[in-house]
Amino acid sequence: MGNSILLLHSHLPLVRHPEYNSFLEERWFFEALSETYLPLLRVFDRLETDDVPFSLAMSFSPTLSFMLQDPFLMERYLTYVTGNRELAEKELDRTAGDPPQRRLAEMYYNRYTADLHDIEDKYEGNVLRGFDYYATRGRIELLATAATHAFLPNYRHYPEIVRTQLELGVECHQQNFSTPARGIWLPECGFYEGLDDLIAGTGVEYYVSAAHGVLFGEPQAENGTYAPVRTPAGVAAFPRDVYTATWVWSSEQGYPADPTYRDFYRDIGYDLPLEYVRPYIHDDDTRIDTGLKYHAITGATDDKVLYDPERAGETVRRHARDFYTRQAEHVERLSGVIRAEPVITSPYDTELFGHWWFEGPQWIEELFRVADEARTAGDTRVTMTTPSEYLRRNGTAQNVSPTFSSWGSRGYAEVWLDGSNDWIYRHTHQAIERMAELVARFPDESGLKERALNQAAREVLLSMASDWPFIMNARTVVLYAEQRVKEHVINFTRVYEALSQRNMGTEWLTAVEKKHPLFAMFNYRRMKLPTTENIKHLI
Repeated sequence: MGNSILLLHSHLPLVRHPEYNSFLEERWFFEALSETYLPLLRVFDRLETDDVPFSLAMSFSPTLSFMLQDPFLMERYLTYVTGNRELAEKELDRTAGDPPQRRLAEMYYNRYTADLHDIEDKYEGNVLRGFDYYATRGRIELLATAATHAFLPNYRHYPEIVRTQLELGVECHQQNFSTPARGIWLPECGFYEGLDDLIAGTGVEYYVSAAHGVLFGEPQAENGTYAPVRTPAGVAAFPRDVYTATWVWSSEQGYPADPTYRDFYRDIGYDLPLEYVRPYIHDDDTRIDTGLKYHAITGATDDKVLYDPERAGETVRRHARDFYTRQAEHVERLSGVIRAEPVITSPYDTELFGHWWFEGPQWIEELFRVADEARTAGDTRVTMTTPSEYLRRNGTAQNVSPTFSSWGSRGYAEVWLDGSNDWIYRHTHQAIERMAELVARFPDESGLKERALNQAAREVLLSMASDWPFIMNARTVVLYAEQRVKEHVINFTRVYEALSQRNMGTEWLTAVEKKHPLFAMFNYRRMKLPTTENIKHLI
């Protein structure tokens, strides 16, 4: 009668600093691996072991995919998780006289032990293998995304660089996974009129749109957000369901706000004496989250109750059943109203599940168990499916020209273009134009010059990542975000000036290549504007 698509978008920017013995922001990746990606794979393993069918879609950005199989970062991850297991082992002794707390310490000790086993023995340093396995089994549909997760509407005046971002993203997907990408995730759901032509050029069948991108399109979407539309370029667009987003995403009204769930912000890195946690924090005196958290959300109070995994597990099951039931009731209502077979498309950032919402992976597992129980009982109101499977069975019901949109705050480009970050673009845009100039001036280089030009192209792409303006807008680790944009632009400019002066040294170039080694197959010649006429004024 109806369909539900669960889509998880997986992305982190490249954070890799071999020039330091340790680097705080690399913990973004380490925490995501221990709290989200490995727990999700264990969910899939349990479902497969119990013969519970599951079907969902996931996208992996090329930068995250690179990190998930990078020997350097995996080596550092092992150091991180070994330290956390050591801390959990210390906690077993400290909490010996408090059985409820000790049980939590044991939970963390077992999780970190499992992390070590999975990385070293099961996946042998390449976690993508696990997701690829379930993709080849038909359980996960994998989508591609743009090469460095650039917010594409802010580069619409450079269609060739947008094309490069999309094509390189698809090529990286083909290198990383056994199954081809049938869809593409637009970073931040950022779409502008005409982008579908470039999407179609990559060979994919569909993308996911912000709801208003379709609702405000021409003509009016007769099925609202509950059926994909076909764009003028022939690509299907699946509109995001805003109601589902509130249920799962909202930290105030959604499931993750339940008082029985684990509190994200209360951590022993701040609660326990500095001397005790010093070996496990940053630079011996900077308190940070260790990952060991013993309290439940409780409510709007600092007096938190102890976290109870069993009680939280009961809440997870209730929330999974609630999600499934509400979707079933919704598609039942829609079936008599819209002209297409309804589909509710629910995309989320993958790290919501496990990192921000500790019980999130368990919720996903319970959702598929609930769906299987309903199917077994003869309840066929809603089927968990994937975008390409829906298109195979139903196609698209209407031709619509979507409009400019994103899933960011207020729905357009404000997050990635405001007073906190607008200075970025005069530099990244100039780098794009200067890169096109280099391609025109050095069309057929080899050896050291080609290496330098290839690295210059990588630096331009890395400078475009949507993460840096996002962080500046959110006012979190602003200095690091600013430093990253400046670093990539400066690296590019150094190559540009060295080639202009015919003075390219190898020592610096080799160091930068080692620091930012992704896109090894990428060649600088692709970084061009459409015709030589476009860059005559630059040469």
